[in-house]
Amino acid sequence: MTTLDTDLRPPEPSRLVVLWQRYRRNRAALLGLFLFVIVVLMALTAGLVAPGDPLGRAGEPLTAPFVDAATPLGTDQLGRDIFAGLFYGARISLLVGVVATLISIAIGIVIGALSGYFGGWVDDVLMRITEAFQTIPNFVLLLTLVAILGSRIEWITLAIGIVSWTAPARMVRAEFMSLRNREFVDAARNLGVSNTALIFREILPNALPPIIVYASVIMALSILLESALAFLGLGDPNYASWGNMIGQGRAVLRTAWYCAAIPGIAIVLTVLSFSLLGEGLNDALNPRQKQT
Repeated sequence: MTTLDTDLRPPEPSRLVVLWQRYRRNRAALLGLFLFVIVVLMALTAGLVAPGDPLGRAGEPLTAPFVDAATPLGTDQLGRDIFAGLFYGARISLLVGVVATLISIAIGIVIGALSGYFGGWVDDVLMRITEAFQTIPNFVLLLTLVAILGSRIEWITLAIGIVSWTAPARMVRAEFMSLRNREFVDAARNLGVSNTALIFREILPNALPPIIVYASVIMALSILLESALAFLGLGDPNYASWGNMIGQGRAVLRTAWYCAAIPGIAIVLTVLSFSLLGEGLNDALNPRQKQT
């Protein structure tokens, strides 16, 4: 091939472009992305769409949806605007989901990387600790931590992250065990690269794709766990959250079903968006897995 022919070839698309092309082939994943964008926009525009205190009284108690223009989705038994609660609740859901996921992924990466890279007694000790955490149901452990730490949203988020790290740790361990003896790792080790650099510069970037995919699962579970705590009355009462709205709406479920149903639908759609996002990311990052 001549130099002229080489110059005339179109440039190869970047990695991000390739990933987007793979992602958009999955129509369900596009739906998940659309729903996720809606939730993000709700969180960002809550102060503009529904200014004021979402926990303050906005009208007569138990106003039905589409009756009063000031409260288009109605009010709860205390007269609070359900429409405003939806928008501000999106902030809490995303905050809890993102921060708890980062905490659990960070713990899982450290535990899994050390276990998978060093093996031996380090692997035995860390895996016994992981198994000890796995013997306790996540929600039971979460209830215990919240009872100890308190019901502030910061402590709830931290507790959710603590109870969610075991699965990422096992995933990272498996990836490290399959990568630690590869040629590029041996070459870097022969050049005198430290273990820390080998773990975080050489191996971890190659182990990230399945972790990124699983992060969407943790985000969905984090939102469900926070909602379950709030439903039981263990949420932070100083913030409007979808779980708090459902928990308070169950007292009037027979007479004003919308108080619990509307935030419940919001939770279902948000969790669905993360599930579909994870499916699309898996197709984009692991195209061979779908073919097999």
